[in-house]
Amino acid sequence: MTTLTREEIVRGLAGNREAPNGSARNAHAEALAGAAEASGDRALFREALDNLINAYLFSSESPKILVPFARLLQEYDKDPGAFGEWDAHSLFWQFKWVASAISDSPDIPLESATGWLEEMERRYRTAGYSERPVREAELWLAHATGQDERAERAFARWQAADRDSMSDCRACELNGQGQYAVVHGDDGEALDIWKPVLEGDLTCAEEPHRVLATSLLPLLRLGRTDEARSHHVRGYRLARGNDSLLPAIGRHIEFCALTGNESRGLEILAEHAPHVGPLANVDDQLAFHGGILVLLRRLRELGHGPLPAVPYEGTPRTVSELYEILYAGALDIARRFDARNGTARVSEQFLERVAREPLVGVLPLGVRGTALPQADVAGTPAPAAVPGSDSDFDGLVERARNARDLGHPGADALWAEAAVRVDAQPEPDPLVLADLADHRALAAARSGAEGAAQLLTAVRDEYRALGRAERAALAELRLASLAAQSGAAPARIRELLATAVRAAEALDPAEPLRTRRIALAELSAIRVESYLRSVEGAEAEEHGQEHGQEHGHGEFAAELTAFVAAYQDAPPADLVADAQEMLGRVALSQGDPERAVALLADAAARAVGAGRPWQAVDPLVLRAGVLMSLDRPDEGERVARSALGHASEVTDAEAQGVVRLTLADILLRRGDAAAEAAGHALSASHWFDQAGLTADGGAQARLLLARAYAQDDRSAEAAEVLQSALPDLLEHGDQQAVFVREFLGDLLRRLNEPGPAAEQYLLAAELTRDWEDQRPQASLAQSAADTLSDAGLAVEAVAAYERSLDLHRLAGGAPVPEVRILRSLAWLGLREEVTGEVVALARARMDEAAGVLEAAVAADPGSAELRAELAQTWHQLAQVLDRHVNANGRSHEDEEDDEEDGGGDGDDVSAAPSLGPAEVDALRVEEIELWDRAARAYAELGPDQLRDRFQCVTNAAWTEQERGDAEAGAARVSALADEVRLLPEDELPDWLLPSAERVIAQLRS
Repeated sequence: MTTLTREEIVRGLAGNREAPNGSARNAHAEALAGAAEASGDRALFREALDNLINAYLFSSESPKILVPFARLLQEYDKDPGAFGEWDAHSLFWQFKWVASAISDSPDIPLESATGWLEEMERRYRTAGYSERPVREAELWLAHATGQDERAERAFARWQAADRDSMSDCRACELNGQGQYAVVHGDDGEALDIWKPVLEGDLTCAEEPHRVLATSLLPLLRLGRTDEARSHHVRGYRLARGNDSLLPAIGRHIEFCALTGNESRGLEILAEHAPHVGPLANVDDQLAFHGGILVLLRRLRELGHGPLPAVPYEGTPRTVSELYEILYAGALDIARRFDARNGTARVSEQFLERVAREPLVGVLPLGVRGTALPQADVAGTPAPAAVPGSDSDFDGLVERARNARDLGHPGADALWAEAAVRVDAQPEPDPLVLADLADHRALAAARSGAEGAAQLLTAVRDEYRALGRAERAALAELRLASLAAQSGAAPARIRELLATAVRAAEALDPAEPLRTRRIALAELSAIRVESYLRSVEGAEAEEHGQEHGQEHGHGEFAAELTAFVAAYQDAPPADLVADAQEMLGRVALSQGDPERAVALLADAAARAVGAGRPWQAVDPLVLRAGVLMSLDRPDEGERVARSALGHASEVTDAEAQGVVRLTLADILLRRGDAAAEAAGHALSASHWFDQAGLTADGGAQARLLLARAYAQDDRSAEAAEVLQSALPDLLEHGDQQAVFVREFLGDLLRRLNEPGPAAEQYLLAAELTRDWEDQRPQASLAQSAADTLSDAGLAVEAVAAYERSLDLHRLAGGAPVPEVRILRSLAWLGLREEVTGEVVALARARMDEAAGVLEAAVAADPGSAELRAELAQTWHQLAQVLDRHVNANGRSHEDEEDDEEDGGGDGDDVSAAPSLGPAEVDALRVEEIELWDRAARAYAELGPDQLRDRFQCVTNAAWTEQERGDAEAGAARVSALADEVRLLPEDELPDWLLPSAERVIAQLRS
């Protein structure tokens, strides 16, 4: 074994503190502690023990902290003076972790757990700390051991005790208080307690991560499903992959099982598969595996027991196999706790949890999920016929026929039920059997199934035999439509259409449906004939013959118009509505949106008037889109809402998705309805998933949902939804791929994830590399550079800035982005050191930026933006010079607050060379001149630039003070204050005069 030097151990400890939590960090911390002990350096050994305790705590091996803590406590007892104030505080703080670890370890006798608690109480009292943490630890030990009265007393004393430096943070305390309310069955109180944490007012390293997970079931039980959805999406993003938050991961998996999101539960399980096995922290194992077991049990109930789950200790397992293994292991842990605690409470709570039933049928989450495969039902008996009386069955058939004749979307479900129940009838009516065969044939035709034509022919013949000529005529028409759908020869299609028309016309004049059958046949013939003309026209074009598409549209429109005129007052109003909808679409194709709007409105009105409101949905959705293209958003919104209202009986999942997506898009464009837009987009994504269109309409709905969340300041949810749909969205063309990656980069940047954000910007820029317009690539490279700079990756940021600068100059006409890049490059150069050479380069960048802007202002002197950027450039050049002075002495301003574009990073300037007094004074004089110049430019731009102007004036004032003339500085600020007092009251910022008076007083003090 290689012996580490002291320097190697010190470096190792520094690196270990920054390493990701988990077993790898723990193993390294153990090795460092061993090396430190072997070195004989007691101070280094204490530091290594402290590091090891912290590594264990934030992992799934937290019970292991007992040994290093006991060693560290021995060190303290041997020589308390060797512990500094912070070291002693840290030791006593860790007592709380030890108390939890002991309580959560069933193999530690209850007497030992109680003894450690008493030891903690004694030491805290001796050290003068509040008993607050002691009482909290006592509460949970008493609860676990079934001592409810003692738990109540401990809770009361916990709340009554003073908070001091040893108290947990408020966020963690509220977590525990809320959990205790849940224990008492008061979900509402728990959520009230958690509110400051859930709303982000109180946070820490593991909050709100844990509270978001713990709040899921209380929210579901109270019916607050929207909040539960949000907490899951936000909370899982925070908890994902964190070893110390496995209990929270288990709660997210359980939530999925209880809300109809079993497939997402499986995805989360797969992401944490390495932890699906024995854990050092058995309490975490019980909590984590308990949530998994809720999911696995639910999957088994749904028939997915044979489905592959995740491996257990390297061996692949099915859902059922994994359930049995985890159940046995978790129950064993629970019983070990019971044996130690002298109560069955832990096992009772475990069994109650695993047996939980779903709290919501299906709660759409917005994030993309992989649908579960069809449950394995091989070998299971077919469902038995639904029992019922003959009269019940007759009523069902009557309802099915009425729905069929009305064209109601629910007809299919009624016929499906009748098909199940018909076998229970003693002597089925032949007409009922024919109707059921008709339903099966129609379903086959719609899906393009092989043999559909034979089924329709048999149905036609059966209806003829039963004397139902009107039904036989309809079957003839369906045969013609099927032929067109199947791509039959035009001559054959026309032959079948003619047969269908003759069959309709041959119906008895007394037949009530004769007119409808004739009209339906004529309208079908018009539609199919238009299709045939387009096919024949395409074939003609292939052979070099001219074909007028506009003529084809005109002929189709004329035929439809004649149909509408012929049946204007006839009973089949729904067919006239169909014709008018087609006319509306033709008008759109001919570039006449205004006429299309009117025709689509008529079509919808006729459908509603005919008692078929569901038929109005398609023309209304189309009309809403046309109105939006005509910049008539208010009308578009009203029409889209009308479509949604009429869609209540539509059973087609894709149609439901389209109408909701349309309304969501309109609302999002409105700018003040993001929350409602998100609700409709969420629902649309669910319907598209149901229709099997997850990668198409579902992806677009999720993109819109992410945009709505972002507009509603819900960036974490937006990012989670967008990332889940990213693979689908990237398949929809480069334009969308660039937009999506840039949007995701913006979201990640908002979430303070600069590295991943920069990656998205760079990937987007790569997609635009071959575009003729270089501006998008330049802008994306600049965004990437900004985020790389935020991430502290200076070398990479410089490369990205320089690439962006080249592209902006190549594209031309972008002075503002160009100068912002130059200023950013200037500040990046100052990040590592502030030498004369580096300052000279930064000055050159700033001068170059000023030159670009001066030329742009000369070309466009009225541009307020260009003049403001020029003022800002002078302002920042003065800051660069002040940074140089600051390397030689103390500067007046807090640069972190004032610098832009990468400045103000708290750089180490100790390595800078000294400046002589004359050099320092010359630089200060130049600073003042630059700030004066910038302040004058801001003054010319008016009151909107007062904040920047005030900053320049105060900077110059402090620099005057540094030159020994504080009164001159005070006079500058006083002059500005006197000037702004003359402004109208509504233009005077309330902060300015108090700030000016404070600066003047400080200067004169």
